[in-house]
Amino acid sequence: MKIMANRMDRGFFRYQKEFEDRALEVLRSGWYVLGNQVKSFEEEFAAYTGGGYCVGLASGLDALWIAFRVLGIGPGDEVIVQGNTYIASVMGITMNGATPIFVEPDEYFNIDTAKIEEKITERTKAILVVHLYGQASKMDAVTELARKYGLRLVEDCAQSHGACFDGQMTGTFGDVGCFSFYPSKNIGAFGDGGAVVVKDEELAREFRIFRNYGSEKRYYNKEVGANSRLDELQAGLLRVRLAHVEECEQERVQIAERYKRELHNPKLILPEVREGATAVWHQYVVRCQEREALISYLNEREIGTIIHYPIPPHLSEAYAYLGYKKGAFPITEQYADEVLSLPMYNGMTDEEQTYVIEALNSF
Repeated sequence: MKIMANRMDRGFFRYQKEFEDRALEVLRSGWYVLGNQVKSFEEEFAAYTGGGYCVGLASGLDALWIAFRVLGIGPGDEVIVQGNTYIASVMGITMNGATPIFVEPDEYFNIDTAKIEEKITERTKAILVVHLYGQASKMDAVTELARKYGLRLVEDCAQSHGACFDGQMTGTFGDVGCFSFYPSKNIGAFGDGGAVVVKDEELAREFRIFRNYGSEKRYYNKEVGANSRLDELQAGLLRVRLAHVEECEQERVQIAERYKRELHNPKLILPEVREGATAVWHQYVVRCQEREALISYLNEREIGTIIHYPIPPHLSEAYAYLGYKKGAFPITEQYADEVLSLPMYNGMTDEEQTYVIEALNSF
């Protein structure tokens, strides 16, 4: 039996007719940029999150860097972010000329809120919280710090569509919630796509102007903006995804619960969920000190896995200019050496789950 770490075809075939009907509807409409599908998706996604206003953008990275640009954060400013995130989170900061200030993660793979305050300086302008792997971060502590020091709060929700902390959905705690709709996400498009969610109507208007060349009225440009518009076809397909998000989320929760219940190999450290938080299991990430041997063992049995992520941003070639050396963030680096994402996707059969579990337990 061959099992991929992730596969997206089953999510398509499950709702194939709905996707195809919507695609034809868009193609036959004759309107392909910023039309009714984008408008409808923005309204529906805003209602889903409870965030107030949604603005569709071209990608999750665009959501991040445009968020900091619109908030006025740039050269000389510092933004606090966890060290073990995907590098796109950090790029959203540095593409504006600001400096990332890394904080170690906690045992749930999210930012250790107890270590944020010691990193705040007079140059700190924002905190970027990443809800990694689909679990909500400890947002009560973060929002309290943001209020105390007058900091902007941005949430990277690329992996956490639907995850909540104390009943409130990720992306709605701070100034801006940034979402990715890359195909592998829990709400995935069939290409690139992203969005921001904001509570302030004027801020939403600023995003709409910036994404469209800085123009609110055609050929009248208020600022130097970007071409970052959620595609009309992708918006239509995302509306189909959104209509089924709860059942797909529950399916992933059930797979995660089975992993937790049936995996008992002492070589594996299984993920835990924080009290007050929910996880939507974008990834099911275990830790293993013998990771390379485990990967090889699983490869022999045709079980795919992925490392999210093998090189932390502070040690990447792209950020060598920041001057960090190995050992600067030991917990972040330990996670990078040990984490492994197990197969997790909608449409994963009971037989496939059993095969993965038995293989892991016999390692």
